[in-house]
Formats: sequence, structure tokens, C-alpha cells
Amino acid sequence: MIVSMVSMPEGTVTNPHVSEAREHLAASRFLLVDVELPEEPPPDEQPVAHLLGLEAEDVAWLGREGESARAEFLGESAAFVVPAVEAERITHVHAFVTERYLITVHRGPAGPVRSLTSRLPHERPPDSVAMLFLLLEEALDTFRRSAVQALLEVEDLEDEMFQHRVPQHVYRLAQLRRRGALLHHALLPYLQVTDEIFTRRMMNPGFPEKRQKLARDYQHTTRLVLTDIESLQNSARRAFASYSSLVSGEQNSVINRLAIVSTIFLPLSFLTGFFGMNFTYLTDELESRGIFWLLAVGLQVVFLIVALYALHRTRIWRRLRDDDNGHDDDQ
Repeated sequence: MIVSMVSMPEGTVTNPHVSEAREHLAASRFLLVDVELPEEPPPDEQPVAHLLGLEAEDVAWLGREGESARAEFLGESAAFVVPAVEAERITHVHAFVTERYLITVHRGPAGPVRSLTSRLPHERPPDSVAMLFLLLEEALDTFRRSAVQALLEVEDLEDEMFQHRVPQHVYRLAQLRRRGALLHHALLPYLQVTDEIFTRRMMNPGFPEKRQKLARDYQHTTRLVLTDIESLQNSARRAFASYSSLVSGEQNSVINRLAIVSTIFLPLSFLTGFFGMNFTYLTDELESRGIFWLLAVGLQVVFLIVALYALHRTRIWRRLRDDDNGHDDDQ
């Protein structure tokens, strides 16, 4: 367990023992305490709420692995389970805030907490609630950055597909589409509970105007981030449709070529099969070389001319030539 403590408004960062952090929580008036737990919980791990002296705050779940999205007010305090993106995977930061301090608990490193700690000396939030909203915005920024990066990659892949399509493109598109679904699945339940709780609080006449503004700004930011994720999902679906269209176009070109081959060789196959039959008339009457050239070769030439004329009239040649020119331009 790694405990970091930021004393405000000075922004001084220290790494006390958990017992010392507990004493500061009881005495300080403006404090941030961050607790980093090991990613694999040991069997004898004690509850964080007990270590920090928060048994009476109804936050026994604080730091517990596998907690779902949470946003709730507990009288004079509030508790959150905030999802964030860390190295392309979803992590959760547990936050507990009162008028005097903000406690964050997470397993392994957490980018939003690091960013918040670095911003505090410059932002200088007036109280712990403002500090909480900075943390919530930092968590949203991780979703935005991940969604925008994936969106740009999808657009680059789509351009590359039209230049030179390879099977790896569809595999990478599937990964990016999965990332969009993962971001949406992790963020949407959290946004629903936070939107519900903030809307309810803003309807309370006793909720301060400054905090109402923070809540409204945060709700506006959440909608923008959700729009970015939905744009990623739509772009991935469009890229898949483009890939399918390219494959269908190539298949149609192959089918057209097979149709030409069939148009040319089916009459020839019929003639060779017909004259290869052992009918009495064929074996007894058609014996001279002239008749052979006239019927066997002449009919084949006539059928070839008729077939090529039919292909030309149906514009299949022109369509194939346009497809070949298109493939040459792409290459």
C-alpha cells in the first residue's frame, strides 16, 4: 500500500504511513489523501475504511475490488466509483469527499490521480468538492483521449484500405470497434448514476450556486465525451461497411470474368460434346474434311462471334475495363 498526501492550499506532497494519514484526516481542514493498493489483493488485506478511521462513514466498500459504478451522497459527504482508462484497460478510482478532505483509492497506478496531483499547485481549488470535480474531469479526459486516438486510427485504416487492402486491416478494425464498445460499456452506467445524483442535488434549494455550476459544467463535458465514443463506434461501423464494399466489388469483378469465360466456352463445349457422340448419321454421313471444317470449326467461330457481340452489346467489357483501371489507379 502506497499512501500519498497533498496538503492544500500549499500543494505539498508527502508519503506518510497510513496511521499518520489517519491522524491528518482527523485534524486537517483541506487535504487530499491517495491510497494505491496492490493490483492483486493479499489474503490478509484490511479494509481501507478501517485503516483510515472511516468506519462510521458507511464506506466499507472503499477500495474493494470489483465495485460497480457508484455516485451517492451520504449526508455531509459523497462517494464515487469513477471509471478511467489506464493503458487501454478500464480501471476504477474510489473517491470519498467531505467538506475537509478528498480520499482516493485505486489498485495499481491511476492516471487521473497523478494528473490531479500535478494540477493542484496551479489550479488551487478552493475546497475539497472543487478538487473532486477536477478528479472527475481527469477521469473523463482518459476516455476522451482513448476515443479520439482510436477514431483517428480508424480513419487512417479506412484510407489505407482504399489504397491497398490487406487482411490485417479488418483485424485491427475489429480491435478498435471492440475498444469503442468497451469504452461505451464502462462509461454509460457511470454517467447515468452521476447525472441522476447531480440533477437531484441541483433541484435542492440548499445546493450552493458555485457547486451547481461545477455540476452543470461536468454534465456538459460528459455528454461531449459520450459523443466522441459514439463517433468512434459509428466510424468503425462505417469502416467495416467500406471494407465489405471493397470485398464485394472484387467478388463482382471475379464473377463477371467467370461469366465471360462461361459465355465463350459453353457453346464450344456443347459443340464438342455433340460431335463426339456416336450417332449413325455423324459416323456414316459426315466423313469428308470439308464438312468437318464447316460444321466443327465454322460453327465454333460463329458461336464465338455471336458471344463476343452479345458481351459487347451488354457493356460487360466496358465494366471490366473500368474495374481494371480502378484497380491500377489504387495500386
